[in-house]
Amino acid sequence: MSLERQSNTEDKQVFSKELNSRSKSLSGVSVIIPAYNYSQYLPFAIESAINQTYSPIEIIVVDDGSTDDTKKVVAQYGEKVRYIYQKNSGLSAARNTGIQAASMPFVAFLDADDVWEPEFLKSGMNKFSVLSDEYAIVACYPKRIDRDGRLLPSNPSIKSCPGDIRAEDILLMTRFPPSSVIAKKFVFDHCGFFDTTLRSSEDRDMWLRIATKFKIYLNPETLVMIRKHSSNMSSNPKRMKVNMAKVIKKSWENHVIPHCRFWFWLKALSIHRYQVAIIYIGINKRLNAIIELIISLLLYPFPFKSKNINSSVSLIRLRALARAILK
Repeated sequence: MSLERQSNTEDKQVFSKELNSRSKSLSGVSVIIPAYNYSQYLPFAIESAINQTYSPIEIIVVDDGSTDDTKKVVAQYGEKVRYIYQKNSGLSAARNTGIQAASMPFVAFLDADDVWEPEFLKSGMNKFSVLSDEYAIVACYPKRIDRDGRLLPSNPSIKSCPGDIRAEDILLMTRFPPSSVIAKKFVFDHCGFFDTTLRSSEDRDMWLRIATKFKIYLNPETLVMIRKHSSNMSSNPKRMKVNMAKVIKKSWENHVIPHCRFWFWLKALSIHRYQVAIIYIGINKRLNAIIELIISLLLYPFPFKSKNINSSVSLIRLRALARAILK
């Protein structure tokens, strides 16, 4: 066994013992809601947290310098919601402020435009109760809703792959959104906070760093609703392209996956360009999508396994290319 791998194994054992001593038989979740000019959606997020069947919880709204009615919206809930204002510093900084302010041993992240089902926290905490102490995150699958809260049709090609999620799975493709995550607060002492230099994909970077030290479990339930609208960060292909590339570069520099696995890294770069192409298709920029898909195929011309891209369609890039050309 290499010294690097042996050291990593020893670190995991030490962290597991510390987590066991600090979180065993403890309960309670701090719900962190970062908010920036989303006052029209924020009440739905707050009420979905208040209506959770699990307790005890505390709800923290971190106002990241909003210029709308965010403060007034939160004030309506009185002592049920704790309000923290900070100068506009970005989503990562707002989540970090929430983590540092949290008083419970677990934290859950709920974006201001998303909504939880009433059983979300109870389901996740029940799963933690039967998992070993090595598990730092329990997440679940999302449903999509439109800006008015109507359920959007699911993608029939999306493949459900619940169970353990490894760092290499996350590096190839984000497996779960931030609003589906419950995490042990203690892990941020070891893995650091959200990277404030990233203006998107900061969640993938965070889960990657956690996955190198702890275990992550993905529940098969769909207990979170992700709101899709024109202001979503994921609707900006240039921003997503730049920041996803930064995450891959950081992972390379940190040896998340050994450099000798050259084909894996080509695959990661290829899937990255495919994801950017899908965003371009979504905003009807077909030429940009075609260019990204061609680069993706040049980087890794072979079919992907369905688990790699969370899809049951093995030739999904060719299908996307045909869609971009013929649409």
